[in-house]
Amino acid sequence: MGISISRRLLATAASLVLLAGAVAGTTAAQADGRSGTQGYSGSGHHAPDTDLAEDFNAVTRNTDWQQTSRLKLNFPTFHTEGIAYSQDHIFLSAVQILEPTTKFPTPQGGYDRTPGKGIGHLFVMDRAGNLQKDITLGEGDMYHPGGIDFDGTNVWVPVAQYRPDSSAIIYKVDAATLDVHKQFEVKDHFGGIIFDKQTGHLVGNTWGSRRFAEWDLQGKELSTWENPNYFIDYQDCQYVPNARMLCAGVTNLPQTPAAGGTGATYELGGMAMIDLKSHGVIRDVPFQKWSTAGHVATRNPFKMTAAGSHLTMKVAPDNGDEGNGTEILTYEADVAAAK
Repeated sequence: MGISISRRLLATAASLVLLAGAVAGTTAAQADGRSGTQGYSGSGHHAPDTDLAEDFNAVTRNTDWQQTSRLKLNFPTFHTEGIAYSQDHIFLSAVQILEPTTKFPTPQGGYDRTPGKGIGHLFVMDRAGNLQKDITLGEGDMYHPGGIDFDGTNVWVPVAQYRPDSSAIIYKVDAATLDVHKQFEVKDHFGGIIFDKQTGHLVGNTWGSRRFAEWDLQGKELSTWENPNYFIDYQDCQYVPNARMLCAGVTNLPQTPAAGGTGATYELGGMAMIDLKSHGVIRDVPFQKWSTAGHVATRNPFKMTAAGSHLTMKVAPDNGDEGNGTEILTYEADVAAAK
């Protein structure tokens, strides 16, 4: 009798150990973005975020991107900046300009231009693009929202002055309740941000993405580094496991005399994968597809997902008063099979 009870106790203890291990494994997977709302890709072997890191490394200049949908937004969107997707919502950041900035003949007080005036918006839509809420963000001269990121729970939004070498507020918006929390303020214009799920830290990029900074959630700066790449200015980024960020953007280049001279510009678009540990650019490629208003597609809002060896890109390059107004464009492409 005693031996039987002992064996049952041992079996129960072993079962508890196995259950604890399973729970720990599930928790670790969720922290790494491999379960929860992320789900699994059609390949059956990789989570979508993991596919994205592998698949983007197969993107080349010759990748055949096809536009597969065009979602017209039927509300004033002003100048769009960043986009993010949760399970229930589309989030779109935008700036409404009330008074444009004006450049000084020479810098004044450390600034190269006036602050201007404006209103920062974070539009919350359902997945069909219907406006559900317009969240106003910013304080004083800080009214310019930038590129945004969704970490699985919160949307992170930087709102800066509309001039370099200035200041910004970092906001956290709960994607389910839409509650807004002012996380901290930073010195300098930060026009984009991502949440590093591996470290629990935030990484932002400054005006023209010339510099990056990493902070803890209390706003303590942990590191800063110069951008080694001058190909494009990053406008909107996202975290990609493990310890990478994927960015897209644009640079305006002068035209030849026959095409209008230096008074006219040409928009060069592109995307880049950055290693958050080495700070190097792993891969960058141009992207030259155009919007209704004639902007390169990666001009501002950008997000990408992957399933197996299939990539899907969402962009919204046009302002509300251009072309057909703001449209969320979807591009898709197949690349070499993920390893």
